[in-house]
Amino acid sequence: MATSSNSSSMNQNSNSSSSSEEEMMQQVHQIVDERKRKRMQSNRESARRSRIRKQKHLDDLSLQVENLKKSNNQILNNINVTNQEFIRIESENSILRAQMLELSNRLESLNEINEVLGTNNHDYVGNNHGLGIYGDGIMNINQGHFGHDNVGLMMNNPWSMNQPIMASADMFQY
Repeated sequence: MATSSNSSSMNQNSNSSSSSEEEMMQQVHQIVDERKRKRMQSNRESARRSRIRKQKHLDDLSLQVENLKKSNNQILNNINVTNQEFIRIESENSILRAQMLELSNRLESLNEINEVLGTNNHDYVGNNHGLGIYGDGIMNINQGHFGHDNVGLMMNNPWSMNQPIMASADMFQY
């Protein structure tokens, strides 16, 4: 009998120890489950923040794309305006070059005529009325007298002045 009471007390002890082990296992499972639940909640929150960051980044990139498109359009417009201005100025320069060439040819012809007509550059052209023009273009005014005959003399012989003739592009209307 003593053995039966010992065995029942051992059964009780083993039952109580097994129930405490079960309780402990349940507590461990509860702790593990609680940790899993917290980790899952944390992961969900982290994923939500990540999605928000990605969406913000995507929105920022879309805004940047729009701004770059606007900037590109402005640059293209500026390039077009500049090209049109370049073409206009290049055309104007071509016209001015042609005018310059024509005027240079005229000036060269006039200078050749001047050389032919003014063979003796130091001959005095005029009379002794106080104003005379020498072939080299030097005017002589004696005693401040500017007679009408002398002006006529200058107008009748404009080639007596050995100076280049200057012309301006503004003189000719195209």
